[in-house]
Amino acid sequence: MITKIVMTSSALFLAITGILLSFLPNEIADYLNIEPNIITILFLKIMSAFYMGFGILNWMGRGTLIGGIYNKPIAVGNLMHFGVGAIALVNVVSHIQEHSEIFISLTIMYVLFAILFTYIFRTNPIKTEK
Repeated sequence: MITKIVMTSSALFLAITGILLSFLPNEIADYLNIEPNIITILFLKIMSAFYMGFGILNWMGRGTLIGGIYNKPIAVGNLMHFGVGAIALVNVVSHIQEHSEIFISLTIMYVLFAILFTYIFRTNPIKTEK
């Protein structure tokens, strides 16, 4: 039950982030005071493809058993993404001067998902009757 909730919520978080990066790269770059040149926009769009791809992976895998030996690549991929992202955000968030509310929110989400995917990775799932 917990895996379905975690997979669904992470899929929505990743998909929304990916859609925003895909359709609003210039606006996001301007808001974050990043020069919106062709390379910056390219990186934001490539990052959006990653987020949407991971989001659809989690959406499609939300109904399967995940944890222990079941669907281990999905659990490890998510744990790696959210774990490394959480570490990077925690290291940077205290030094951010502008738009700190965005980075604090992202840090909270990444730490939460890292903890949840660690739990999923380390426990064996229990199949429930529908």
